[in-house]
Formats: sequence, structure tokens, C-alpha cells
Amino acid sequence: MYILDSMVKKTAVVKNSAGIHVRPSGEIFKEVETYPGKVEITSNGMTMPLDNVMVLLAMGLVKGSEVTISVDGPDEEKACSRFVELFEKEYDFPPR
Repeated sequence: MYILDSMVKKTAVVKNSAGIHVRPSGEIFKEVETYPGKVEITSNGMTMPLDNVMVLLAMGLVKGSEVTISVDGPDEEKACSRFVELFEKEYDFPPR
């Protein structure tokens, strides 16, 4: 039996000047944790399930990196669009 892949996929381009470092990763993953479905990201030929914050850090996403976000679960379109927003957000954290 052939099952059609129903995942929603959208592409985002990292806009944050420092890329997706520790603090943006935490913010993105906090949102992923609340989603009851499956989320995967693909960049530079590598696809990883977004099941922990270390995945984001290991991907080494810098400004200009293209990321494909795949979402499978309830309200896929809305969830995927939200994840695109988070990857494209320009995080303006105050200096330490």
C-alpha cells in the first residue's frame, strides 16, 4: 500500500545577523515543544528531526542559510508558517 506523504514543507532563510545560536534556538525549540506533531528541518543536505535544541545548534545555521521546515500533524499549515516566522525572525537580544 502506498501512503502519500502529507507533510507540509516550507522554506525559510535565516535573517538573524548572528544566525541561529543558543538564544534563538531556545526560542524556536520552545515553540516546537508545544507542537504535538513531528517537525524536521533540512539544510545543507542534512535532514534532522527537531526533537531537541542541540539539533538546531549542530546544524550551524548562519545568516542566509536556507532551511526547509517539514511539519506533520494537526494544523500543519499554521504550525509550519509559525516555524518559518521564527527561523526568519531578526532576534534583537540586549547586549550582555
